[in-house]
Amino acid sequence: MAKKSTPQKKETPKVISHSLFSDFDIELFKAGKHFRLYEHFGAHVMTIGRKKGTYFGVWAPNAQSVAVVGNFNHWNHNEHLLYPRWDSSGIWEGFIPSIAEGELYKYAIQAPDGRMLEKADPFAHFAEKRPKTGSITWNLDYKWKDKKWQKEKEKRNVLGAPFSVYEIHLGSWKRSPDNPEEFLSYDDIAAQLVPYVKEMGFTHVEFMPVMEHPFDGSWGYQVTGYFAPSARFGDPQGFMRLVDALHQENIGVIIDWVPAHFPGDAHGLYKFDGTHLYEHADPRKGFHPDWKSFIFNFGRNEVRSILISNALFWLEKYHIDGLRVDAVASMLYLDYSRKEGEWVPNEYGGRENLENVHFLKELNETVYSNFPFAQTIAEESTSWGGVSRPTFAGGLGFGMKWMMGWMNDSLRYFERDPYYRQYHQNELTFSLVYAFTENFMLPLSHDEVVHGKKSLVYKMPGDDWQRFANLRLLYLWMYAHPGTKLLFQGCEFAQTEEWNHQQSLDWHLLEYEPHRGIQRFVQKLNHIYTHYPALFEKSFEGAGFEWIDNSDHHNSVMILMRKGNHPTEHVIVAFNLTPVPRHEYRIGIPYNKPWKEILNSDDTSFGGSGMINGNIAIEKTPWQNQPYSASFTLPPLGGFILA
Repeated sequence: MAKKSTPQKKETPKVISHSLFSDFDIELFKAGKHFRLYEHFGAHVMTIGRKKGTYFGVWAPNAQSVAVVGNFNHWNHNEHLLYPRWDSSGIWEGFIPSIAEGELYKYAIQAPDGRMLEKADPFAHFAEKRPKTGSITWNLDYKWKDKKWQKEKEKRNVLGAPFSVYEIHLGSWKRSPDNPEEFLSYDDIAAQLVPYVKEMGFTHVEFMPVMEHPFDGSWGYQVTGYFAPSARFGDPQGFMRLVDALHQENIGVIIDWVPAHFPGDAHGLYKFDGTHLYEHADPRKGFHPDWKSFIFNFGRNEVRSILISNALFWLEKYHIDGLRVDAVASMLYLDYSRKEGEWVPNEYGGRENLENVHFLKELNETVYSNFPFAQTIAEESTSWGGVSRPTFAGGLGFGMKWMMGWMNDSLRYFERDPYYRQYHQNELTFSLVYAFTENFMLPLSHDEVVHGKKSLVYKMPGDDWQRFANLRLLYLWMYAHPGTKLLFQGCEFAQTEEWNHQQSLDWHLLEYEPHRGIQRFVQKLNHIYTHYPALFEKSFEGAGFEWIDNSDHHNSVMILMRKGNHPTEHVIVAFNLTPVPRHEYRIGIPYNKPWKEILNSDDTSFGGSGMINGNIAIEKTPWQNQPYSASFTLPPLGGFILA
């Protein structure tokens, strides 16, 4: 009698066909209108039925095959092959059982010419610490504790609120005291940075790019992992805890965001599926001559979808409050840093990059429609009109724009010998001609203290006392000028050496009184700025500013008035830009109310000589087009604020 055959156990496939995309998702993606692609692409640890594992989804339309490789399969290119979708979307996907959180992986992509490429996941939440380049499966579970900040953001993170931004490079703000070669973790940074920023009175921090990048010397501006905070400092939840800790102290968080270009590292986006997928194929459009990097092809719908999704990702998953968009000028012009014959005109024969203009408008519309109390801030250095004006009015739709003209003119002026300043006062006053054409942020950023430009204090002329006095005067000018403020790390205590991304700031300088004086002065400026509405309520309106006198070139004296919503809250700021004290100097006063000097940069507590003004006697003597006036002492290389 024949034996009965034993039923064979059905073997589970190594990759199970599964999709996180609906047909509608695909249509939106192909149309360039899907802005939450991070919910679909990448690695998602999940349970399907009773099977725990990870779903993988990647866009590689020109690949012959795509596999997931890692330690779990000994980096075998043929073992865990993903399934191509049938709908010509170019998406490969599948669910791999038993792959849990914390698993190292890459995509093995067979290019059209047969080459096998190993690429990091463009949507990875976490990556190996450089110089390693693998992606790591990771969930973004976290219980946020910033409910109060989120509720108050509509008052604290909007135009018309005070914005005093402390710009930080996480790798060099501080290093480990035991091993200066080692980075601090996100948690170690939070423990020291949060109380410091709060004590100094800054309202926001701006982190230079936190996204994963292979080369320290790029400062983060050559991104390979757009959806992953850098593993140099810890895991994604570590960065969340840093943001959360800042929010719990009512400090907003801005991050630098780099949609203009990306590097050509083999594991990155360049020729991702063996073809020019993310970048333009024509080097006249696709290669950046300044940074030797590659330029996104924003004429491609899918690329626009991915980058705008990335912007929303940081705002949603990491509770970021603003995006400072890097190198916007390079995106706007086809001939940026190119000679004649090295660029391709647009369809109308012009130099404007119409595809990128469309992208920037759509980016801002999408950000503000989804996160109305966020801010987008353009680093844009040209005279392009309407950068921070609404798209419905013909603008690009940014919330703010860096005022590079103010920065360049102000530094040029302050570098001059005070004797010659009388012939160049227009370098300071000119910015007020156009100060209200945009919503301007005044930046004294990292770019001004590197590459042989010297530190801010060493840009100043004169002996040591005059250098520090000039620096205080420069900061007073920034805080008095209409617009929001940004100051780079170390400038708040007069770092003497140029910024070096490979080491900590020179915190030991605070052992010396002149540096402590500068730090106290910046702290006091922040306090006054955030507590006197005239200095921020109308920062972007001509109605919030008035010259009392900008014509005294001979004495290099300027006097201005900042106006709030209520006349009795106006403040007057006076500047003496020479080392010669001006005694009995009459200043016009708008109304006969008690006035007091709330700040004097020459106060001895800041390192000054102590020429301050006590009781102020208002006289019925019209002066400088004001109905009243008073007599003051203008300190040497100093200024004061009256309220």
